[in-house]
Amino acid sequence: MYPFFWLVSRVISLYIWAVILAAVMSMLVAFGVLDTRNRIVWTVGDFLYRLTEPALRPIRRFLPDLGGVDISPVILILLLEALQMLLQQLFVSLAMRGGL
Repeated sequence: MYPFFWLVSRVISLYIWAVILAAVMSMLVAFGVLDTRNRIVWTVGDFLYRLTEPALRPIRRFLPDLGGVDISPVILILLLEALQMLLQQLFVSLAMRGGL
């Protein structure tokens, strides 16, 4: 059972990094540091957008308009960290009961 919890934790960690990279890349494109006409930049940006947008879209629907500031990645990261903590507690409780 330990490998399953380890794998889920690693996948969540990788997704957190993808959210961070998508947010940073979005800011760099918005400020003109990165040019989306470059094929590599566009491909990486499109990949990150397609990976993170399904999780960010529902959060954006519930947030009020903050005048161009998007805090949905921060909220998503906090939710993913909370999920990781819950999984760790579940693993510990199962291990203490002898279920693993």
